[in-house]
Amino acid sequence: MPGTRFPSPCPVASASRQETGVTKRGKLVTLLVVLAFAGFLLWSTLGSQQVECTVTVTFGNARNTATASAASEADATREAQTAACGPLAQGMDESIRCGRIPPVSRQCRNL
Repeated sequence: MPGTRFPSPCPVASASRQETGVTKRGKLVTLLVVLAFAGFLLWSTLGSQQVECTVTVTFGNARNTATASAASEADATREAQTAACGPLAQGMDESIRCGRIPPVSRQCRNL
């Protein structure tokens, strides 16, 4: 019929407005949860780092120095030596041998 008007789709428009409000709130809550989780991870990781050691290792004809931190001096020394041996050793056998060599120098400090 000419001149007959159909009702506008207002319920759909209002539903999309409601979804937008919920979506914004959901995004905000999700962002806050992610930030809280990232903060917890940072706090728990850095909180366990109590000692920092710098180790110099000579392996083959090369020398390298690396620094690492950990909960104990022994762990920090081991991790620093592993990091120092990384570029010097090629393959698993050399990595194990380099890790067993006493370091040329070692300095540790409490954090």
